[in-house]
Amino acid sequence: MIAHEFQRTPVAAAEFGSQPGPHTLRGKETNVWAEAKTQTFNLTLLGQKVVITATPAAYTWSYGDGTIWGPTPIHGAPLHTDRIGEQTQTSHVYTETGRLAINLTTHFNGSYSVNGGPDLPIPGQGSIPSSALPLTVWRAETHLYADDCFVNPHGVGC
Repeated sequence: MIAHEFQRTPVAAAEFGSQPGPHTLRGKETNVWAEAKTQTFNLTLLGQKVVITATPAAYTWSYGDGTIWGPTPIHGAPLHTDRIGEQTQTSHVYTETGRLAINLTTHFNGSYSVNGGPDLPIPGQGSIPSSALPLTVWRAETHLYADDCFVNPHGVGC
């Protein structure tokens, strides 16, 4: 009965983000991270006071290009602005341009107590999907020019 109630409990999905975002570059690291919280729910079952606790335990990342990673206990973290582009445990490199959506499912472990008694584990996990995060993958081109635009104002790149 407790496992059934745990699956019905309105556990809030994790919030997550990407850096850079909502645009990134093909061939460069895109960092993603999740912020999930432990949540407590009070209810009455068979006349008893029951407290159910949902604790984030693992994350499954779907990067939107067919790559899936997880479940993993690694939730990542946002980077300081001067570190954006560095490889992280949760970062991903896109090989194709386009519009896509990153998806995250957070897996919660449950525990319960009855009438203030000890916490007992709930079998199984609750898997809560977050809203998709849109991302556009762009390409960048670099061109070097040797023309002096003052000498040759019609040169390539002037």
